[in-house]
Amino acid sequence: MAQRGRILIVDDEANARGALSEILREEGYATETAADGFKALGKLDEFAPDVILTDLKMPGLDGIAFMEKARSAAPGAVFVVMTAFGTISSAVEAMKKGAENYLLKPLDPEALGAVVERAMEKARLLQETRRLRDRLRERNAFSHVVSADPKMHAVLELVAQVGPSKASVLVTGESGTGKELVAEAIHLASPRARSPFVRLHCAALSESLLESELFGHERGAFTGAVGRREGRFKQADGGTLFLDEIGEISPAVQVKLLRFLQEKTFERVGGNETLKVDVRVIAATNRDLLAEIKKGTFREDLFYRLNVVTVELPPLRERRGDIPALASFFLRRYAAENGKTIETFADDALATLLEYRWPGNVRELENVIERAVVLCEGSKIEKRHLPPSVVPAEERDGVPAIPGSTIAELERYAILKTLEACGGSTSKAATVLGVSPRKIQYKLHEYAVAESGS
Repeated sequence: MAQRGRILIVDDEANARGALSEILREEGYATETAADGFKALGKLDEFAPDVILTDLKMPGLDGIAFMEKARSAAPGAVFVVMTAFGTISSAVEAMKKGAENYLLKPLDPEALGAVVERAMEKARLLQETRRLRDRLRERNAFSHVVSADPKMHAVLELVAQVGPSKASVLVTGESGTGKELVAEAIHLASPRARSPFVRLHCAALSESLLESELFGHERGAFTGAVGRREGRFKQADGGTLFLDEIGEISPAVQVKLLRFLQEKTFERVGGNETLKVDVRVIAATNRDLLAEIKKGTFREDLFYRLNVVTVELPPLRERRGDIPALASFFLRRYAAENGKTIETFADDALATLLEYRWPGNVRELENVIERAVVLCEGSKIEKRHLPPSVVPAEERDGVPAIPGSTIAELERYAILKTLEACGGSTSKAATVLGVSPRKIQYKLHEYAVAESGS
């Protein structure tokens, strides 16, 4: 007979356990027994029951207390309680605490079969719902990550494995590779997905400000602290804290961060109250932390606390299969933002993007595509819309030689060519070049004066 499911029987009476186990096995169920609640807790992981039949009155850990402890260890299990006629009120209480049904002792085999069958059906529905929810969560976790390269797919497979765990994660890679997106994907693939994902860029803050941002401060802790402020750890309680550029933090803050990772406790700056929160830490860096440890600038014990799992992001030049996918993604985004209908890339433009080494990685590619969209006046991005830095020198039409040209010559070329591409609009050209329209107007006047005087 095919196995119909797994049932754990918890009862302090040996004869009752044995009889129940024999009846249910004859019905095609796999069974396991435990003499009390504590022994039953020890069997949950290995046996993974679908249904748990538990007596209410047991020495040590009674049925209700056992249910409360077992629910977190076996979230997919369905509970059925067994009780003598005189304690029906306890059975009702157990059902309020989450039991699916109850059985009166001495057990009626027919009632037992019907109740267990209904409980098993509910267990299967719960398990299927959880599988679908996990699949949806995983799909949502990667919805914001664009990738078509096998190297990046391997990274995302690792993220899917790491996400459901509680382990701290260190994301490494060059600047612009997308470390924050991967950290967010880990959070979204975890049971914490509905809780906060809090970001903090460590390199952007001084030591004192960083400490306050992490742990919060009390009123009067320092000049300007006019009231109590909760830090990022408190804000992320129940969720995930992403610490970007972790290699930049000072030794003093490293000590306090290490203590939190060890004990999950901290104090606000200027305070004495010890606070405890449930926060998963994901850190990121573009530095070689092992080299920093040798130099004495980064604590080895902190490194191993952060580096339970490492997710290493390859640079864009090593995953060229992602370039067309990312370029198309950014094209759609910025075309929509600028109200343009741009469908694709010309072959020579795409070839140029594929040949370039992308020292600034995905962030640089995004900037290049945004610029090209602004300059494009048709339905296709062409090579002439790409910046000179991306196009090989021998393929540039009329671009001043580098080296060999003066800064003024390069500036003049950039302004005039950008104006031409923008249809003479100084405001659009200024946006592309990152300067003010007034500066472009001043330079045009300067060029006109120079030409009239020559």
